[in-house]
Amino acid sequence: MTTTSIHFNPVRDIPSLAGKVILITGANSGLGKQSALELAKHNPAQIWMAARNLEKGNEAVAEVKRQIPAAAVSFLELDLSSFESIKKAAKTTIAQSDRLDVLMLNAGLMGCPPAQSKEGYEMQMGTNHVGHALLLKLLTPLLLKTATTHPVRVVSLASSAWKYAGPEKIQFSTLKTLEGVTPVNRYIQSKTANMLYAQEFARHYPQLTTVSIDPGEVDTQLFSREPGDEQMVHLQTVVAPARVRPVEEGVKNQLWAATAEEGVTSGSHYAPIGVAEQSGLVLDKDLARQLWEWTAKELDGQGI
Repeated sequence: MTTTSIHFNPVRDIPSLAGKVILITGANSGLGKQSALELAKHNPAQIWMAARNLEKGNEAVAEVKRQIPAAAVSFLELDLSSFESIKKAAKTTIAQSDRLDVLMLNAGLMGCPPAQSKEGYEMQMGTNHVGHALLLKLLTPLLLKTATTHPVRVVSLASSAWKYAGPEKIQFSTLKTLEGVTPVNRYIQSKTANMLYAQEFARHYPQLTTVSIDPGEVDTQLFSREPGDEQMVHLQTVVAPARVRPVEEGVKNQLWAATAEEGVTSGSHYAPIGVAEQSGLVLDKDLARQLWEWTAKELDGQGI
């Protein structure tokens, strides 16, 4: 188990990605866009840059192409708060790609004002976890097909938020309501779900290498969006500015997890960079199974 941070230089250490197909959610800005830019330098066959906003998504694709003219990057419209949009995006991917080597579940909301997704989930859980879980479910057959001939990585962006979870951990009774949980704690629940669901997915699909990562505190739009309450205002204006790192540094952990040829163990959760964490909720296998069962029930019958 790695206990010290790995020195990782994306330009030097990402191997050739020739022939590989990559899909990144939330790729219109921040860590997602930076991931696409760094991966595009290593000649993948295709990068799907998925995002909700058509204009911003196409701008991000154009920016990558400006820096890397030969990059094979395409915009994929994806609203993770809508099952219909997720199914459409998965169908497009499957129709146009005969393989999928890297799935980076990067998109996320933090501390947004109270709202619900189109299917009625609290917006952070609906976007960060449920939407990603459905996308992963729909793309699993393509991932498994690819894994018969090539190694496959699924990288879920969690965070260190699980360290701040209270004794209630994930309150399943609150996931379809706006009552009883603060915006910050809704975020904590969703990021804990990202971490634990990756563990259970790894257990169910050992053919794939599935991990979750914590990028650390990074200077992205997560810290500049409309806050949900005074707790979020304090986090965005006082805590974050003192701790955040530039996106060029913050992206390294997910790039390492997606591409490193050694040291990435399926089912693990990694702090920056490549440090396997083994404490607290990371070890809560009962909660992971409960989350898996809850999610399976919620997504039952959802297909394309």
